[in-house]
Amino acid sequence: METIDEYLMKIDNPDHRSRVREVLDWTEKAFPELEAKIAWNQPVFTHHGTFIIGYSTSKKHLAAAPEQAGIDQFAGEITEAGYYYTKQLIRMPWEMPVDFSLLKEIIRFNMEDKKDCNTFWRK
Repeated sequence: METIDEYLMKIDNPDHRSRVREVLDWTEKAFPELEAKIAWNQPVFTHHGTFIIGYSTSKKHLAAAPEQAGIDQFAGEITEAGYYYTKQLIRMPWEMPVDFSLLKEIIRFNMEDKKDCNTFWRK
């Protein structure tokens, strides 16, 4: 799998596919400076060669992966939005709306926090 469209076609549930497309399109439009690509069989967005956010799916949720620093920074807001999180993932249940303002804050944080980062992952 090499393209976003190929990734989307592998999502069987049309409602889930539509939600993922909406989030990916929003990310591209809100942050045109990010580069979208497929890595580890999921869509990821990078900036100057460093990881900013990735998305993946499961039966119960759409997950956003902004690295642990992004989750730690916004843990209260993530919980307030009604999402669950681990050290690496924010789980957004399919039946809940996507909190795009929260995603925007997380992505902006990562871009600012990693502006001088010259590695893919934080050290």
